[in-house]
Amino acid sequence: MTGLRMTREELTAFLAREFPQVAPDVVIEALAPMTATMRLRRNEKHLRPGGTLSGPSMALLADVTAYVALLGMIGEQALAVTTNLSLNFLRKPADADLLCDGRLLKLGRRLAVGDAVLYSEGGDPAQPVAHATFTYALPSKDTR
Repeated sequence: MTGLRMTREELTAFLAREFPQVAPDVVIEALAPMTATMRLRRNEKHLRPGGTLSGPSMALLADVTAYVALLGMIGEQALAVTTNLSLNFLRKPADADLLCDGRLLKLGRRLAVGDAVLYSEGGDPAQPVAHATFTYALPSKDTR
């Protein structure tokens, strides 16, 4: 599979409809086959003591980025679910929005595997604040 099945606009509308608790905080910055870049808008609810972005907020961004990259490829299949998400925290994020570059490394019939690099806006993606790996299980009814 080489082309996208959903556009950035369609995915933004899907997130607003299906995940209204998350959608206001994330923005799809870029979408291409097998990849997505997303932004987590920094605000107080995502901060931990000490005023830095919390680990759970970074995990949220990594997971949503993976989901968007996946749905871009397979179309609107809301029941694609995370089966594994591993996050390595590498350095303290800056006082800025957080960006995430996610990519699918393998897209099979039942599983999708990928990774994501999280970095502060204005920062160097080669010096990430976190690195994630993920696996998604695809719905049993293959409608791709």
